[in-house]
Amino acid sequence: MEYLLIFISAIFVNNIVLAQFLGICPFLGVSKKIDTSLGMSAAVAFVMVLATLVTWLIQMYVLNPFGLEYLQTIAFILVIASLVQMVEIVLKKVSPPLYQALGIFLPLITTNCAVLGVAILVIQKDFNLAQSVVYALSTAIGFGLALTVFAGMREQLELANIPKGMRGMAIVLVSAGLLSLAFMGFSGVDGGLRTLFGLD
Repeated sequence: MEYLLIFISAIFVNNIVLAQFLGICPFLGVSKKIDTSLGMSAAVAFVMVLATLVTWLIQMYVLNPFGLEYLQTIAFILVIASLVQMVEIVLKKVSPPLYQALGIFLPLITTNCAVLGVAILVIQKDFNLAQSVVYALSTAIGFGLALTVFAGMREQLELANIPKGMRGMAIVLVSAGLLSLAFMGFSGVDGGLRTLFGLD
């Protein structure tokens, strides 16, 4: 049941983009079309889960035993950068159109604070390996959900008659704020489920 709560909480209640405001750069940059958003979501999900798995192992079996916790950030960044490089090479071979569509935003996964944030959060929350992987996967799903819904909104905005002063980034930011407010409606779900299943 704890895993279900982690899953629901990471997707809806504590959405990495809309509640914790991590990963805003790709959220605003790659959300112009739904197909590009789906591709970016898949790439981020793969990197996020793999990075969390590898960084958790490094933290527990290298950094903690040798008293090198202060190297956490730099070690995690190096792992994430290596994984992004790997995803980039695979995408270039497997799906050149998606590789072209993602463009500059694929290397930006390296500096996507959502990926690094999840890797650090699982250590701070003292999750075990299974909980860390579930948290990373559900956070990636939450990221993908937010990105895809927002891409759908932006595609609809292209068809709308928007006042001149609100066109461009202004309406995009207002829409992002409204989507974030919509997700705030889930804020009581986590506590309600804990009470329901007697986990408090």
